[in-house]
Amino acid sequence: MDLDLYDTPAGERLHLSALARWDGRARRLLVTEGLAAAIVVLAAVGLGAFGPPGHVSPVGGALAVTLYIIAAQINFPVGVALTAPTQLAFVPMLVVIPPALVPLVVIGCRLVPLLIPGLRTGGRPSAAAVLSRVGGDCAYALGPAAVLVLAGVHGFTWSQWPIYTLALAAQFGVDLLFGLGRSWFADRTRPGDLLSVVAWLYLVDVALSCIGLFVDASVRGRPLLLLLVVPIIGLLALFARERRQRVEGSLTLSSTYRETAELLGDVLEDDDAYTGMHSREVAELALSVAVRLELDPLALFNVRYGALLHDVGKITVPKAILQKVGKLTPEEWVIMREHTVRGQEMLDRVGGSLAAVGRIVRHSHEHFDGSGYPDGLCGEAIPIEARIVAVADAWSAMTSSRPYRRALSAEVAADELKRCAGSQFDPTVVTALLTEVAPVYAPRSEGRAASAGADPFKGPPELGLS
Repeated sequence: MDLDLYDTPAGERLHLSALARWDGRARRLLVTEGLAAAIVVLAAVGLGAFGPPGHVSPVGGALAVTLYIIAAQINFPVGVALTAPTQLAFVPMLVVIPPALVPLVVIGCRLVPLLIPGLRTGGRPSAAAVLSRVGGDCAYALGPAAVLVLAGVHGFTWSQWPIYTLALAAQFGVDLLFGLGRSWFADRTRPGDLLSVVAWLYLVDVALSCIGLFVDASVRGRPLLLLLVVPIIGLLALFARERRQRVEGSLTLSSTYRETAELLGDVLEDDDAYTGMHSREVAELALSVAVRLELDPLALFNVRYGALLHDVGKITVPKAILQKVGKLTPEEWVIMREHTVRGQEMLDRVGGSLAAVGRIVRHSHEHFDGSGYPDGLCGEAIPIEARIVAVADAWSAMTSSRPYRRALSAEVAADELKRCAGSQFDPTVVTALLTEVAPVYAPRSEGRAASAGADPFKGPPELGLS
């Protein structure tokens, strides 16, 4: 697994959503966080009220609370999410404070920095931010506390490791339940997107919990040993700063790539108005088809910009050839067909995410049966994004006027796509596109002729799918 999942469009979206969540004021977000906070508080109060009393280590408890508050301020990116090394204080807290009271203590620790101006960073927190600190950041404490209360465990012995393992599993289970629920109701984040994120968070928590257990083994009667986690917290604070800088740089670079792609689209449109307008139309249609085919977010990114820039290489094609009214000569077709390779070379020079888009541009004129160019790929060897762009490109080309012919009707264009499905085009993509554009035409019977005396898919010179 790649730790830097924020490098993908889906990861970038999730990461930016996590950064912006506390600033949200939308009613749905407020209701979601309010409901989650109410559940957590009621459960914590119930556990504290009916749980068995236990001994509190004054020094150990004070140190655990102080360390927790400090650790909670160290938010650093893991994958596309934010986490804090609170396990270093939370695990010892379950030993030096009665487990039944720990969820209430955690809630207090999370609220202190928000409610005390001297400890708060930034401006006045929104209501959603306060509720999020309770519902989202404290729910995990309910799981292990409940397990230890039910098992009657307070204190630490290595022989009880199965109980501790179960407590950690309960922490992850409760946290995952609340996380999935809040993300779904607040911003409709798909559970699948979130599951790839929490795996990294839980690996970090497991690693820090092991350190916490070693502290637990030594802290009885020697609460000052809790101070041994201070250097680790400081080290993680340093790493957090470095990693935040890396993530911010990566997101800025990603934004730059998108802006570069849009700029190239503008340059293409300025160089040739028809080609630019056609490319934007293809991009819009191709993206709709890709969504209908349920492609992943990275593929959607590639489809959008691959379609937008599929003709960017035509900037290198002489205007005399590009705007020729009659049929192209074989020599002119050799030059025209080089535009996909030239387009890839241009995007490769930009690099980054646009280098992957360049591959889509290169293969946007491959045919499903292997008769296309430049590499003669066939079937699924052609990237799915390129297959989508090819069909969207054909539909746009047929339904718009060109220098050498008038636009075909939507009905004729639909019949031509069906006829060439399996040879020039991927049949699955053709079906998806025709479903997408169905509102603009009335499908005709399969046996009806496409057009009188016209066969636009007979060869590149006739259709002009250059």
